[in-house]
Amino acid sequence: MFLHGNSRIDPTGQLVIAGVRASDLAERYGTPLIVYDEELIRGRMRAYRQPLEASGLAYAVAYASKAFSSIAVCRLAKEEGLWLDVVSAGELHTALAAGVDPARIVMHGNNKTEEELLYGLRAGLAYFVVDNFHELGLLHSLAAAQGREVDILLRVSPGVDAHTHEFITTGKQDSKFGFDLFSGQVEQAVALLKDHPALNLRGLHSHIGSQIFDVEGFRVAAERMAEMYARLRDEAGVTLSVLNLGGGLGIRYTREDMVAPIEAMVSGIVDTVRTSFSARGMETPMLMLEPGRSVVAEAGTTLYRVGSRKEIPGVRTYVAVDGGMTDNPRLALYGARYEASIANRMAEPDEETVSIAGKCCESGDMLIWDVPLPKARAGDLLAVYCTGAYNYSMASNYNRLARPAVVFVRDGAARLVLRRETLDDLVRLDVGD
Repeated sequence: MFLHGNSRIDPTGQLVIAGVRASDLAERYGTPLIVYDEELIRGRMRAYRQPLEASGLAYAVAYASKAFSSIAVCRLAKEEGLWLDVVSAGELHTALAAGVDPARIVMHGNNKTEEELLYGLRAGLAYFVVDNFHELGLLHSLAAAQGREVDILLRVSPGVDAHTHEFITTGKQDSKFGFDLFSGQVEQAVALLKDHPALNLRGLHSHIGSQIFDVEGFRVAAERMAEMYARLRDEAGVTLSVLNLGGGLGIRYTREDMVAPIEAMVSGIVDTVRTSFSARGMETPMLMLEPGRSVVAEAGTTLYRVGSRKEIPGVRTYVAVDGGMTDNPRLALYGARYEASIANRMAEPDEETVSIAGKCCESGDMLIWDVPLPKARAGDLLAVYCTGAYNYSMASNYNRLARPAVVFVRDGAARLVLRRETLDDLVRLDVGD
């Protein structure tokens, strides 16, 4: 059985998540419903901080809120001592609404607008991660006009292939993100900063991709970054004090995924950073990590109500649910794989292999291809696991479907953190005659 965190099966064969039966949650809040195990999220946040704390290094762990942004999860990050990583005015606004100290927020993005930069400047963010030459000039002019100096990191494309899906690989040389490490763009940007006194360069940033299962990619990235730090020190007289290696640790979406504990991965990253900088006669800089998926993905379970089925003899059986690509577009985007169970009949043996279809008028609206289940009946409750990252955050209103509700569960109690959209919500922004 594919269960995570504080999930179990009760004596009646019902799925129980953090002390609350899934069927009770569906009855109370409706479906589709995304259920988060709050204690599992907190545990993952602590798993990042503890080895860094034990290392003695100066560090910061910034939750990458693009994985799932809400006031509730930002507050969890704040309570657990994490910083926040935001990539838009909307994510920044959410973090500030949650009471996160702006001096613990980092702003990313490859095409930040003037309005977003101004919002960040006025808020007083810790760092802007500058992605390109255009932003370098724009941020300087905006900061200078306000008489401000701001701390920045330069995002570097380190040329590391993390062996993940091409759509979630970000560290290769051919990437829309960052200054190219190999064509002199980093040195050009550093030279330009002499004429940009409002920008204080504190360090470099790299992110090699997502769903990474070993430390090797981080080792290569750390080596290349350390080499650049040494070159800037020796050739430009620039000493940098911060190294941000991004995030990207993988999670166990299916039984086949082999995932090392977060603590072991983080300890491995610390060791390789220390070794890389020590070998070049440099002190280890403040180390920043930006986990997202590995913090929230496994904590999320989406509950759907089973509806129609279509049997094509000798070909395939489709079982349709009341959600789909509007609440989880990941299979359509990059072939993501999931495990599922019938939450109200967990103790029953698998009888058939079916494919789970969504309700959108789109042939590509599939959630899972070929999953073994007990024979699904209309009205059953289907639980799809590991839907806590890039599901609600990518949700849409395609076919004018309402986005689902989100609840947090902990110690037998549930709390609503995002209400279900209503039909009136769907037309709220429409302009009449």
